[in-house]
Amino acid sequence: MKKEKKSKAMENSEEKKNKDELKCEIRALRERLLAQQQKLMEKKLPVIVLVEGWAAAGKGSLIGEVIREIDPRFYNVTSPAVLPEKDERYPFLYPYATAIPENGKIMFYNSGWMEGAVHKYLRRDITKKEYRARVSEVCEFERQLRDGGYLMLKLFLDIGEKEQGERLRRQKKNYETEWRVTEDDLWQHREYELFKETYKDFMAETGESVPWHVLNGEKRKKAVRDALRLLVELIDRGLEEGRYVGKPFKEKFPLIDMPKLSDVDLSPTVSDEEYDEELKKLQKRLGELHNLVYRRKIPVILCYEGWDAAGKGGNIRRIARPLDPRGFDVKPIASPEPHELNRQYLWRFWIRLPRSGHICSFDRTWYGRVMVERLEGFCSEDDWKRAYNEINEFERQLTDWGAVVLKFWIHIDQDTQLARFNDRQNTPEKQWKLTEEDWRNREKWPQYETAVDEMLQKTSTENAPWHIIESNDKKYARIKTLRLTIDALEKACEKHIARGL
Repeated sequence: MKKEKKSKAMENSEEKKNKDELKCEIRALRERLLAQQQKLMEKKLPVIVLVEGWAAAGKGSLIGEVIREIDPRFYNVTSPAVLPEKDERYPFLYPYATAIPENGKIMFYNSGWMEGAVHKYLRRDITKKEYRARVSEVCEFERQLRDGGYLMLKLFLDIGEKEQGERLRRQKKNYETEWRVTEDDLWQHREYELFKETYKDFMAETGESVPWHVLNGEKRKKAVRDALRLLVELIDRGLEEGRYVGKPFKEKFPLIDMPKLSDVDLSPTVSDEEYDEELKKLQKRLGELHNLVYRRKIPVILCYEGWDAAGKGGNIRRIARPLDPRGFDVKPIASPEPHELNRQYLWRFWIRLPRSGHICSFDRTWYGRVMVERLEGFCSEDDWKRAYNEINEFERQLTDWGAVVLKFWIHIDQDTQLARFNDRQNTPEKQWKLTEEDWRNREKWPQYETAVDEMLQKTSTENAPWHIIESNDKKYARIKTLRLTIDALEKACEKHIARGL
């Protein structure tokens, strides 16, 4: 009897010692994380921590323990909701891509793209084919962030089926916590083995660019210790090695052959009489299609690039005139603001995407990466060479979502540009349109032409082709753009009708 008491006392003493050691480890790791904050800001390193796991596994509590000693100015926590597919108005990755942190800050995702993909698949909101596409999108998204210099930590908080059931029952019985238990949580518990297998497969398929770390959620303090250790070690490596820049690689996209700009015939014109007649007819049809697009929730993205003074603004206005302003928007893209420069370059376009059923026109686009940023040295050679593939992936994600993506290069020759520059300079009400930058860009016409030719060759895909719009005659250009837009929207509506949507 005495031996048993002595043995029990030794066990309790050992357990207390282990707990004390664990507390000391956690305290030391928190101090290291606190010391890393300013260094992260100085090195401009952004950090993403994705915390996934089972319902009732303690994801929120884990994040709370990790951030307890961090200055609130250095981090944010986001909990993207998993909405039913019918209620979604944006692409699958939208809530995650729009939440990425600025340089020097940490973003904690309390559940994210794993839950978003797996739950919708097992709920049968999406087909197996759509699920496979989303797994690929996740891999692309993580790789793009890693290659853009983001430090990423992915954690999965694991608990057993029995433990999950007990925790859900306790929460359900408590008036203060019963609201936390959703029908999805109970369904997940009933289908524990199915979820377990799907989570396992998801982690296996999305662990190449950024590995997964599975933590034991049944040992809460140890899970906190392990999460802190992984985070501070990740940050230490980042601070030591510096910002990672991914190397370019080529993925095979179905490309459409495009002519060189120098081979494009810019002589097409349209008479004033024909222009007035066609413009009225085409705008009326476009207005009708806008109603159909809205009812069928088809997102439309019009991308305008082209030479300075080529007529982009006037072209966009003729598209805009027949459209309901409640479902149409123009996004003029200028030089990035400081908070935009502090994030991955596609972020400022993700946040400007239209909702389903809406039409958005981008006056200059993400292609600045492979033109002005390339030629003016605003990014590294690896950055702009890698961007061709990243842009193709981005546009494929948009078209997989169901968007109509139309890309227009508004094209003129150098003589026409010079005449329009001089007209602007000599007309007081037009002088605001002409800047010193326009003249500087004109001097680099040959370099820009080379960059544009490469852009057209490498990013005119079957799902998002480029259209060169001959714009020496602005009226001809407007008619051609309207016709292309109408044709694309009619095909999209016909496709939806055929599918019974």
